[in-house]
Amino acid sequence: MTDLFGGAAPYYARYRADHGDAAIEHLARTFGQDSSVLDLGCGPGTVAIPLARHVREVVAVDPDEEMLAEGGRLAADAPNIRWLRGDSTTLRELPPFDHVVMGRSFHWMDRRTVLAELDELLPPDGVVALVGPGRDPGEDPWEPVMRRVRAEFGLGEMTATNSYQVSGEHHHDVLATSPFSDLDSTEYERRLTHDVDEVIGLQLSFSFSTPARLADRLTAFTETTRNALLQSNPSGRWEHVTVTEVLIARRPES
Repeated sequence: MTDLFGGAAPYYARYRADHGDAAIEHLARTFGQDSSVLDLGCGPGTVAIPLARHVREVVAVDPDEEMLAEGGRLAADAPNIRWLRGDSTTLRELPPFDHVVMGRSFHWMDRRTVLAELDELLPPDGVVALVGPGRDPGEDPWEPVMRRVRAEFGLGEMTATNSYQVSGEHHHDVLATSPFSDLDSTEYERRLTHDVDEVIGLQLSFSFSTPARLADRLTAFTETTRNALLQSNPSGRWEHVTVTEVLIARRPES
């Protein structure tokens, strides 16, 4: 996990779409203002930073030091975030927490093992929350072009073993057979516009096309990407609807 996103942290922070105010407010209502929340696989603080304004403390954990450093830089004025290096295998080494939230990080984990361990660590009313793309997110409008560019550069696609694209098993299905099988799903829809620089920056945030992976081909990749995108869409602007799902998982009442 520590070398998956080499050089990607600033691109991740700047170009990955946030989850939107409505999704963060949903999490805040669920957790409560006096709670300590573990953001497991926090990246540069996509959830941790906006959530910190609504809860007592966020324990932001990630295996990538660059991601933690970027998050700390962006949240210099948020004293109630603790940035800690760790991952889903070091849960017992972390300070106590009341609830846990995970974004895209969950598809990099051994999901069932993590949920079983969280069942031991969370208090009786502790919640596991997932926030990310809706269950059927569809394809970004620039993705057909990007597949061709990635193929030209010999770059792969999504490799997260437990992503739906690879495993064929949705997070919903895993949670439904876990100790946290009482599920509540809410989706929030937004219309976003991206320009060509934002689309290029987004590519450099992905594990399969990070600056570290591209190395001395980085400039060639960005130039090829720009040319291919503008040839496909000379306006250099793409509009699309994005859906963010907030999935709240609780233990069923006995």
